[in-house]
Amino acid sequence: MRKTIPLILLLGAFFFGMKYENVYSPQPMEEFYPEIGYKTVEAATKDFEKHFKKELKLPLRVPPISFTHQFGRFSNMNGEMNDHFELTMISDQSPQHHYKIEVRPIKYKIPFVKHISEVFKLKNGSEASYVVGLGIGFNLFVFERDGWQYVLSIDSDVGDKVPPEVLVQIANSIDYTTEVETY
Repeated sequence: MRKTIPLILLLGAFFFGMKYENVYSPQPMEEFYPEIGYKTVEAATKDFEKHFKKELKLPLRVPPISFTHQFGRFSNMNGEMNDHFELTMISDQSPQHHYKIEVRPIKYKIPFVKHISEVFKLKNGSEASYVVGLGIGFNLFVFERDGWQYVLSIDSDVGDKVPPEVLVQIANSIDYTTEVETY
């Protein structure tokens, strides 16, 4: 009898472990994100530009943390008020490595006036607002240019690795030429 109790406990743990493993198997991000409307950044950008009939420039720089995936999405909500472009960069290795860019027309911009922590000057002369403490788990960097409102969001858990000065550099990296120079 003494030998059967440990054997029963061992078998019970084995079967419980198998059942738990089968119940929880996370879906890979490259399968899950397309199911909720994400696609390549390039395809989402084209959809957004076609809808608004205007070019969208994205920053060349990204935060200095590692990402394993990037996705884009154009949310077309019947009308233009809630339509926006979204670029999401995430890591399946470090969940707090989450960065997002949302872009919408200025006439439908989201006001953040009450929550501004600091204001920065961008190299094109415009101002950008750093927003923290919204209770959403992200620090925001908000600016306007070319008729768009840009909202850069970084997980607040990596705010020390991606301070507002880095977000200024990212915002300034939009100022690039798309024309090929010939000599």
